[in-house]
Amino acid sequence: MKLQTAYGRFAATVNSRISVLVAFLLCVAALPVLAQTPGTQPAGPIKLAILGDSLAAGYGLTPAHAFPVKLDAALRAQGRNVAVINHGVSGDTTAGGLERIDWMMADKPDIVLIELGGNDGLRALDPAATERNLDAIVSKLKAAGVTVWLAGMLAPRNFGSDYAKAFDGLFKAVADKYELPFYPFFLDGVAQDPALNQADGIHPNAKGVDIIVERILPFVTGNLDKYATTVRRPARP
Repeated sequence: MKLQTAYGRFAATVNSRISVLVAFLLCVAALPVLAQTPGTQPAGPIKLAILGDSLAAGYGLTPAHAFPVKLDAALRAQGRNVAVINHGVSGDTTAGGLERIDWMMADKPDIVLIELGGNDGLRALDPAATERNLDAIVSKLKAAGVTVWLAGMLAPRNFGSDYAKAFDGLFKAVADKYELPFYPFFLDGVAQDPALNQADGIHPNAKGVDIIVERILPFVTGNLDKYATTVRRPARP
């Protein structure tokens, strides 16, 4: 073998190995940059805020038994990376909920579940006004880029069938207008059951909250999956 040929082969081999080593070092050096690139970081928890009244705030219950806390625990038990934020204020109406949107948005929620209207019904407020308030809440949240879900409420039957019909239907009307995921009755399976309510017959006890969470959980998880698909996040965040 000629010396020149042998040297050429040796040089080619060395150069090849150097190229591989350089490429490897460049990849290693790029890892911190890639880790900081938007869209490559592990996604943080989806923030689900509950904009509600005493039913969300946990009136008459210890904080650990409030609906948002129980829902948060149920979602985490499924391995879902979701943080449920309690924005329930006892006694709040839809008008009150509208007034505190900016305060709630300081938490930068990704999704807001609206649970309001019960106090409007208990006070026999004009259903048209309740509908306008809900419409304004949804409009404002959507303008801020927030995903909105809506839970419905039913009117007390002692105000007459006309009032009940107008009140009960307004929630679906708002949901249909904005094409919102809609849970028809927040107190499904709990309302008017003495075993699941506190002495006032209005607010659920701890067992009642567990039933609410059990009933609404498929609605929440199903829409979380749809949300994750929309924003290209894992289907089980």
